[in-house]
Amino acid sequence: MGLILQIAWRFLLAKKRAMLMSLAGIVFGVAFFIVAQAQTSGFESFFIRAVWGTNGALKVQDKFQNNIVTSMAAGENGDFRVKLSEGRTYVEGIAHPAEVLRAVRSFSEVRGSSEVLRGRAVAKSGFREDECEVNGIRLADHLAVSDLAAQVRAGSLADFARNPQTVLIGAKLAERLSLDIGSGLILKQGGESRRYRVAAIFETGVEEFDKRRVYLDLREARGLLHEPEKSSFIQVSLDDNNRADVVAAHMQEVLQHDVRPWQKSEKTWLQVFATLRISSAITMGVIISVAALGMFNTLAIIVMERRREIAILRSMGYTRSDIVAIFVAQGMMVLAAGLVLGCLAAVAITYGIERLPIHIRGIFSADHFVVKWSLWHYVFAAVLSTVVVLIASYLPARRAAKVEPGEIIRGAS
Repeated sequence: MGLILQIAWRFLLAKKRAMLMSLAGIVFGVAFFIVAQAQTSGFESFFIRAVWGTNGALKVQDKFQNNIVTSMAAGENGDFRVKLSEGRTYVEGIAHPAEVLRAVRSFSEVRGSSEVLRGRAVAKSGFREDECEVNGIRLADHLAVSDLAAQVRAGSLADFARNPQTVLIGAKLAERLSLDIGSGLILKQGGESRRYRVAAIFETGVEEFDKRRVYLDLREARGLLHEPEKSSFIQVSLDDNNRADVVAAHMQEVLQHDVRPWQKSEKTWLQVFATLRISSAITMGVIISVAALGMFNTLAIIVMERRREIAILRSMGYTRSDIVAIFVAQGMMVLAAGLVLGCLAAVAITYGIERLPIHIRGIFSADHFVVKWSLWHYVFAAVLSTVVVLIASYLPARRAAKVEPGEIIRGAS
């Protein structure tokens, strides 16, 4: 095997410039494949953490009742047939939240649960007003199922806990209404208006939440929304939020309430992120394939130029598999160097991008690029590169192995 590697290395040095171009393509493709995956996965993880920290892992909401729906159909002979199908009737909200809350807390996977009453209202400040989403909560319970404490950017949760006439308001909504800590705020629902004071301003990092959401004490929200008993849903956090879909299926069967895991609620966004990851992988895969195509051409030229040397090697006792190994080894040498340099470049670029200051405001709110460090990004890049380069190396190697030493030597003489 040592002699095979030495021969492969000598053949490789004969086409240094062409091989360096192939090496550069592999380095570039591997590095930017990893960087693109790190960025896409980073923003996806950022969004998922924001969802967990704001909406919890799952929600227990509308009560349902299974029932049988019958329909009549005409038969071929004029008779009628009865078709039975199962249906489901939903009753909006949770009629007995205290009982459901106790049942939810009996599940071993549940880490925390919070009763929430949600409704639409109009927030007014001075001469400005905007629609908002009122969420009535018990603060202590809600802190156990959300990252609300960490999301507060100004003000005090203690003030909100002490005074039911205060609110917590999203940063984007506060900006649009020109509100600050201690500012007065009027919430209008139906024909009723109530005045509150801003106790704290929070920012989740997701614009959809920050531009609409207002938190009120649960009892105060019941008065404002005219809902003395029912609740909208129970927000739940789990020991392992990634298992929310499995827990939701079990919980729904037991509670006879619709239980919606975060994977289902945010299905559209998860599909968007998955599409972005696939798209970036295809783009970088094309770059690696172009580099491999260059290597294929270089190896094919080497086969044409080194037919005499290959014939001599065959006459010395080297088998067809040895010749294949020589040419595949050339591709693997370039691949190994490309992977090492590409991964090192990816680490450096990712590290730099993570610290690159940039003002992102839109779907997300961030002051720098969000990246995710994952060993799997490097593994996928290595596997993709290996497969492509192996194919590009093997095809010329098969052609080289078909060289017959007798014909070449007779032709040369």
